[in-house]
Amino acid sequence: MKAPARRAGAFRLQGIQASPAAHQIHLSPESAMPIWDKLRTELDRAGRAAQQAIDEGRVRLDAFRARQLADRAAQALGYAVYRARLGGGDIDPDAYTRLSATLAGHEAEAARLEGKLRESAADRPAPPADAPTATPENATEPPPAI
Repeated sequence: MKAPARRAGAFRLQGIQASPAAHQIHLSPESAMPIWDKLRTELDRAGRAAQQAIDEGRVRLDAFRARQLADRAAQALGYAVYRARLGGGDIDPDAYTRLSATLAGHEAEAARLEGKLRESAADRPAPPADAPTATPENATEPPPAI
């Protein structure tokens, strides 16, 4: 069988001739502008969503660190009380004041950051009811082991 004849920029297939330019869509500048506006709007929305996610992650990390510092301060206070009681006495009032103030400061900072997270979660719109969620019912099963 003989191969179809080819010309530069055209195809010949069983009597049908088409050029690559025939498949291009030509838009007038007036009709192209709404497409670019829509694209710009969607990119701006995606950028804002990404920035919000980054900001929320930063606050979550700060809250976690503040909670860790509060835990360390509580541990230090507990050890100080334990050592004082082990020695048969009570903790020095200055040491208690210093350690408990440190603990209270870290607790307050952690509570402030966690409140900020709750506020940002309340400000966020709820996902649509038909949006898929990660539940065991619709989770994909891992492939079987061979």
